[in-house]
Amino acid sequence: MVITAEARRRAQELLDFIDASPSPWHAGAALGRLLQGAGFEELREADRWALRTGGRYFVSRGGSSVIAFVVGQAPPDETGVFMVGAHTDSPGLRVKPRAAYTSERLLRLGVEVYGGPILATFTDRDLSLAGRINLRNNGATKSVLVRIAEPLVRLPNLAIHMNRGVNEEGLKLNKQSELPLLLAEQLNGLAPEGRFRGLLAASAGVDAGQIVNWELHVYDTQKGTFWGADQEFIADSQLDNLASCHAGLSALMELDAPWRTGLCGFFDHEEVGSESAKGADGSFLSDVLERMTRALGLDHESYKQALARSFMISADMAHAFHPNFPAAYEPNHQVHVNAGPVIKTNSNQRYATDSVSEAFFISLCESVNIGYQQYAHRTDLGCGSTIGPTIASRLGVSTVDVGNPMWAMHSCRESAGVVDHSSLIQVLKAYWEKQA
Repeated sequence: MVITAEARRRAQELLDFIDASPSPWHAGAALGRLLQGAGFEELREADRWALRTGGRYFVSRGGSSVIAFVVGQAPPDETGVFMVGAHTDSPGLRVKPRAAYTSERLLRLGVEVYGGPILATFTDRDLSLAGRINLRNNGATKSVLVRIAEPLVRLPNLAIHMNRGVNEEGLKLNKQSELPLLLAEQLNGLAPEGRFRGLLAASAGVDAGQIVNWELHVYDTQKGTFWGADQEFIADSQLDNLASCHAGLSALMELDAPWRTGLCGFFDHEEVGSESAKGADGSFLSDVLERMTRALGLDHESYKQALARSFMISADMAHAFHPNFPAAYEPNHQVHVNAGPVIKTNSNQRYATDSVSEAFFISLCESVNIGYQQYAHRTDLGCGSTIGPTIASRLGVSTVDVGNPMWAMHSCRESAGVVDHSSLIQVLKAYWEKQA
């Protein structure tokens, strides 16, 4: 396989983006930095908006959801808004509010399971903590990001001598009693919570007494890498779904004076159902669309016209064929790494794709000579979902669900293809540059 320098550059940029985003709040901040560097102006929901044709804007909600858009040359009620949606969160472990406690001379941290991770993959990894803490600030509170860079916590496996059936039965972890993370040896005279708060305070450069509370994500400190005989694959945490976020972001930042308005939404909480103030099932996207059209001089009827002419690409990663487990796949719908973006369909509407939206995406791929693949889940297995059906039902917008193929989805360490990332960016650029 010939892998171009452009494809390798895009893949390295993706790995750098993921490594800068160990939590959804860090991802939100990284998106903001990149957008500002590309000339996007930050809007605030509490302010009145004044927009101009050709303007480049973004707005954040809750620190981990971001919507960015470029105002097209034609008004939205005539052309619609062409959107891409992805999510900033990934399955894993979150630290509990009163997490630190002592057990048999060891300081441990209690965690909750967030979403549907493959828990066994978090064992014996160099883990640490990242997220945000809230600080007392002159009678109010302010949020700051915190990231402990060095390995801090660990989930050691039980030796095979005490778990003889692990290779036949698989590793099964009780979520309450067997997931607490080992943090330190307990030192006499130091309260567990005080010691933990001290670690957070030192990392954030604040006094421990300022800390009110926290939202902390457990992350793998190993950086992303290329692998394979020709270095044709990549491995990192959170490819699902920061890879789709980065693809949408990259294409939007390169958009210049589009005919239609282009928008990219990055939403938190997809992995737990999207039902939150900043999730795709909340009001964030509809609020932004309505305010955008009003700021451009359109009334409510024109807003509805804009929705009727709009389109959404829901971008979320897809299940690549794994040759060790052929029985897990629908035989006629196997998709392969480095073979192009995947169109996902499900007759029970777990994906929002229909024949019309699928045909549109196929035409986009063909317009830039990018191969595409079609995926359907085995009928006797439960199918995952995306933000696609949620947004389609809330806005009434034609939607297609797509994503790049990957292995080990929801693992602590996931893998994908170098070529696919560049290919999806090319297709999304064509989507936003399309004139008719």
